[in-house]
Amino acid sequence: MHIYLYEPRADRLNGLMAELRSAKMKPVPIQATFFRGELGLLNRGGHEDRPFLIAENPELMEQITALRTAGCSNPIMVMRDFRNSRDTAAALDAGADDDLVIPVKSIELKARINSILRRSHGHSAESIEVGEVIAYFDGRDPEVSGATVKLSRREHAIFQQLVLNAGRVVSKGSIYDAVYGMSEDQPFDKVIDVYICKIRKKIDQAAESGHNYIETVHGRGYKFSAAADEMGRVGGM
Repeated sequence: MHIYLYEPRADRLNGLMAELRSAKMKPVPIQATFFRGELGLLNRGGHEDRPFLIAENPELMEQITALRTAGCSNPIMVMRDFRNSRDTAAALDAGADDDLVIPVKSIELKARINSILRRSHGHSAESIEVGEVIAYFDGRDPEVSGATVKLSRREHAIFQQLVLNAGRVVSKGSIYDAVYGMSEDQPFDKVIDVYICKIRKKIDQAAESGHNYIETVHGRGYKFSAAADEMGRVGGM
């Protein structure tokens, strides 16, 4: 999971970077000038799920407003050294999704981010059931026909993009950007096809019905969905 991190204090930045990496997140440090750039580019497919973690600073309100004015739906989380109810209320009213007092452990931060993301995609629970598949948003491997299906870290990241958008077509470019977009060693995008093939094989082999849950929609991308006679089983748990 990529996360944009704004912390102007170098000593705090290094500690936060280490904490986020310990939870398998990929922090991308940004500068104040980032908020004065072309923020509309964040609205491209695959970028809208990347959260912002912004330290309290004199320009905080302007930064939040700039993101929301540009149409960015990315989760925004504010970090503070001390609780201040008035400032917290102002940040939330301006468009922030959460307001935290540091230090905060990465395991809690990741859970808060996952909660915001799944609600933004219309899922209120910690998991979604699609036919025989139970997909979790907290990092657990999915269950298919009652059996746990082991996914690698990269497979899990791609699988989550599919299940967050269950029933809808997700473009390969959107998946690529969500998983590799800010990586320094971006692989050729054909790698998405390879991972999709691996995930599809694992899910289909475990599904007792034999249904192919991941459909390739030629020229558009991929769709994760239940069989037509199981569509009534799609929903949160």
